[in-house]
Amino acid sequence: MKASTASEAVKLQHIPNIGPAMVEDFKALGITRPAQLNGADPFALYRRLCKITATRHDPCVLDTFISAVRFMEGEPPYPWWHYTAERKRQYPDL
Repeated sequence: MKASTASEAVKLQHIPNIGPAMVEDFKALGITRPAQLNGADPFALYRRLCKITATRHDPCVLDTFISAVRFMEGEPPYPWWHYTAERKRQYPDL
C-alpha cells in the first residue's frame, strides 16, 4: 500500500512511484529508510548511482528520485513524470 503522506511511509516501497527495482537502487546508495530522503539532493543521488553501478541509468530514474525526495519533504504524491520538465531544464542532455 502506498502512503498518501510522508509520515505514512514506513518502508521505501510505501513511497509513491517506488517499486522493487528502485528500492534496490536506494539500497545501493545506502538508503534503507524513507526518512533518509529528507534533504537529499536527487540529482546527486542519480550521479552517485550511475558512478556506483558504472551505468548511465535511464533519466526516468532521476525523475523518480526527485518524486521520492519531494514526497518525503511534504509534496503531494505526484507521478514521477511530473518532474520530467524539471529534470530536462537542469540536465537537457539526459
